[in-house]
Amino acid sequence: MAVNRLRGTAVIGVVLALIGISGLVAAPTAAARPAPPPNVLGDQTVPVYSYADAIRESVWVRSPVASDTSGQPDRIAVDIVRPREAAQAHRRVPVIMEASPYFNCCGRGNENQLKTYDANGMIASVPLYYDNYFVPRGYAFVAVDLAGTNRSTGCVAVGGASEVLGAKAVIDWLNGRAKAFHADGTPAYADWTTGAVGMIGKSWDGTIANGVAATGVAGLRTIVPISSISSWYDYTRFNGVLRTRQYVNFLAGFVGDRPASACGSVIAAEQTASDDTTGDFNGFWQSRDYRLSVDKVRASVFVVHGINDQNVTTNQFGRWWDLLAQRGVPRKIWLTQDSHVDPFDIRRAAWVDELHRWFDFWLQGLHNGVMNEPQASIEQPSGQWVDQARWPAPAAHERTIALGNGDGTTGTLGGVAGGTRTFTDNPALSEKLAVANPNTAVSGRLTFLSGTLTHPVRLSGNPSVTLRIMVDEPTTELTAKLVDYGQNTRVDYQNNEGVHNLTTRSCWGSSTTADSACYLDTVENMITSTTFVTARGWLDAAHFRSLTTVTPLQSGTWYTVTVPLDTYDELIPAGHVLGLVLTQSDRRSTSPTPTGATVTVDLAHSSLSLPVAGPGLPRVALPPVVTTTQVPTADPLVVRSLPSPLV
Repeated sequence: MAVNRLRGTAVIGVVLALIGISGLVAAPTAAARPAPPPNVLGDQTVPVYSYADAIRESVWVRSPVASDTSGQPDRIAVDIVRPREAAQAHRRVPVIMEASPYFNCCGRGNENQLKTYDANGMIASVPLYYDNYFVPRGYAFVAVDLAGTNRSTGCVAVGGASEVLGAKAVIDWLNGRAKAFHADGTPAYADWTTGAVGMIGKSWDGTIANGVAATGVAGLRTIVPISSISSWYDYTRFNGVLRTRQYVNFLAGFVGDRPASACGSVIAAEQTASDDTTGDFNGFWQSRDYRLSVDKVRASVFVVHGINDQNVTTNQFGRWWDLLAQRGVPRKIWLTQDSHVDPFDIRRAAWVDELHRWFDFWLQGLHNGVMNEPQASIEQPSGQWVDQARWPAPAAHERTIALGNGDGTTGTLGGVAGGTRTFTDNPALSEKLAVANPNTAVSGRLTFLSGTLTHPVRLSGNPSVTLRIMVDEPTTELTAKLVDYGQNTRVDYQNNEGVHNLTTRSCWGSSTTADSACYLDTVENMITSTTFVTARGWLDAAHFRSLTTVTPLQSGTWYTVTVPLDTYDELIPAGHVLGLVLTQSDRRSTSPTPTGATVTVDLAHSSLSLPVAGPGLPRVALPPVVTTTQVPTADPLVVRSLPSPLV
């Protein structure tokens, strides 16, 4: 832990030395130190500039990509709000930037705000509170329409080059390396900024922040990706299993604003290249996997993710985080108990304060101690928050848990390994029934239980299941779920993502008649239950050797396969039981092609890998009896819907 912290501190020092903006480089003597700008008081920025009188302007940046059928470089629309008084004093300001496909189609935030324009086509309001709060404090806010959306030309690329390089071009323009124009065609110059940029955004917006950071663009000092993607393959496929067919086409059509004549053929080609037929990882997905370019990341990273996010699943932040950690990237993380939710709607006051301090440090160069704090802040199931020196939990390490035959119906976790189990695909088996009453024989599933926990067990990291199997069909979907059995009151992430609106509002910054800084207050939903699925994982068995190639299975042959599960963090209370449930087709989360396969599992050569901090699972000879409640006798089949991009 000490080595990592020292390394992070050293990197921070180098970064700060290179920024070269006001307040960063100490003068030789106190007498020679310049007076701070009016928006800086001590170690923080304060709201001294008028939001109502802020300069509001729109420019179009020339992208290096020509993505539509015109053959002309994309023109990326950029709407800017910046303090007029700073401009009049020739005082340059840093930039907070959000690049989004949602500014016209769907809106941002809990209240689905859209961009609005005045009668002259000039920006009148941008979604969220970033401009309201930060512009009076001496920042510019820049809202970028991704290629193919709102007022930008080009075509939606679902995380591809037109989006990432188009957003990167905006940072290049802010640093004098790219060209931009006003609506009348006259050149636009960003001589009002220091060139220091921080990107922020939730879902697709934060995804583009990850992608731009992976280009290594100079000037990007920090990113704050909230519930964001680091690999589009892992978003649309789970290890060879499709989440939804024709999803690239759906996403591009959902957010795109260009006519079919400009982008129809382009998007059709993208859908074909994505290869729904095999589910392979190919060149299309490689260009949308930002992890492959993690070595280029020069910006600090503040990750925020819901540990129960069912839209952008947690391996998106987990694998990205691990790679950033290996390279010593300065970073911080918040993990919530909700699904796909902005921390502004969970822990509002603390979040705005932390974000303010983060941007003050990385963009204004104010030494406020934010990087000396614990690296992680983690919400507990009860809704309480705890800070942690780093994430995953410092003491977490992989433990291999044997799968045992148990009583012949229910297997064991942590007992004597051995025996075989056979189960046949049951496409009608819903998740709710699959995890209920694990001591009962149910067609299409295998269940394994730990002993009753004598102490709390902390899981923190990336679990997986390794199985030695024999399959009588060329392939099948394999699904694994970790289940916490035991009564507990927790955040109900399945009810409206975990939050609901109140009737009151709170204000975060300055308002105008066109752009209010006041938002509906929210509160988390809570539920008491005896069954909770923590981590899920899927694998197309024919992709067991490689995600780039299908290897049909031969009947009568044993294969060893590994099913990665979602990144997770959980403290399972004493008195509870940890369960592993294995099924095949999972229509709740994927769009499988059921083969009717029968799978035989060699338990002696199969195991569960758990990232455990502290004592592990107790040894058990026979599984305990677990009875779940609130489960109907007949649970209607849940056919999964498209992961919603409306967030």
